[in-house]
Parts: sequence; structure tokens; C-alpha cells
Amino acid sequence: MKRLFIFIFAISLVWPFIGCSSIDPDADKPVHELAANGLEAFEERDYKDAIKYFEKLRDWYPFSKYAKLAELKIADAHYHRKEYADAITAYEDFEELHPKNEAIPYVIYQIGLCHYEQLGTIDRDQASAKKAISVFNRLIENYPDDPYTAKAGELYHLCLKSLAEHDLYVGLFYYKTKHYKAALHRFQTVVRKYPDVGAHETALKYIAACEMVLAKQEAE
Repeated sequence: MKRLFIFIFAISLVWPFIGCSSIDPDADKPVHELAANGLEAFEERDYKDAIKYFEKLRDWYPFSKYAKLAELKIADAHYHRKEYADAITAYEDFEELHPKNEAIPYVIYQIGLCHYEQLGTIDRDQASAKKAISVFNRLIENYPDDPYTAKAGELYHLCLKSLAEHDLYVGLFYYKTKHYKAALHRFQTVVRKYPDVGAHETALKYIAACEMVLAKQEAE
């Protein structure tokens, strides 16, 4: 009876691992095979499966030469699936773990790109534009000669344009509802902060209109 109890106890200890191995067909795959499977899925745009393979590689073989590749591809796969919050987290984790890696300019660019992809229309909150600008600024300051910095510059300009058009939109709303001081403040912000994105002339025109109305009101 005692031997039977010991046998049952021993089986209970190893059973979860036996079960996992039988359930997961990838449980015994070597690291290079998981890497190959992940890359194949990624190339075929099967990003969900790519994430699955690369996460297993990262978790099962954390000290493998393929681990950094897996971490980066997980982030890229989330980006392609438009899972921007998950992608940002994965890219930021990579940067924190490997701050000297040669892929860091690309990683920073991708973080900014994830924020940029979430830009809404000019009548919506511009938090994503502001976050993208902050990230692109960091790339520009730290890696001024990197090819990804040149790509970031164009998106940086578009984010500034979005912010300018948002302030212009709000200013026009205030102007139409006869809140001229609030409108003036918005139009002045456009001129002061975003002089080169195409909203400058419109803002100047409405600054003059606001000042004319406000001066007339003070004279009355």
C-alpha cells in the first residue's frame, strides 16, 4: 500500500509536464526550428502564429542567439496586427533590455510609428500626435545620422500639422460661437508653435479678425 501511494504521488508530480508535452506539439522543438517556424509565419503574414512561435522561443530559450530576434519580431508582428499598445510595450521592453543594440534606432522609430498610426481626426484628442513627436524627437536627438531619423522627420512634420489643424479647428469653433478671446489664444498658438505646416496664413487672418472685434468691444 505504501509503495502504491509513493507511485501515485510520483505520477502526480510529473503528470503536468507530461500533459503539457502531449498537448503542445512544439514542446520538444529545438530553438532553430522555432525560429524558422516563426520567420516562415511572419513572411506569410500569419502574424498570430509568428507571435506564438517567437514567444515560445523567447520563453523557452532566453539565452539563445535567436532570443533578441524573437523579441523584435514579436513587436513587429503586433504592429502589423495593429495591436499598437502591445507593440509599443514589446519595443520598449527590447530597448530597455538591449539599449546598445544596433536595432535601437529602428525600435524607437517603430514606437513613434505606433503612436502616429493612432492619430485621429483633427477634432479629436491629439495625445497620439504629442507622444509620436516626443518619440521622434528622441530619435532625432540621439541618432541624427541614422536612416530612420530621416523617415521620422516626415512623420514628425505630419504630427505637427495635425496639432496645428486641431488648434485651428478649436479656434474656429470659438470664433463662430463668439468666444473671441479663446479663439485668439488658439490662433496665436498656431502661429507661435506651428509656423511651417500650412496653417499659418489662416491663423493670421483670424487673429486680425479677433483683434478687430475685441477692440470694438472694448471701445463700446
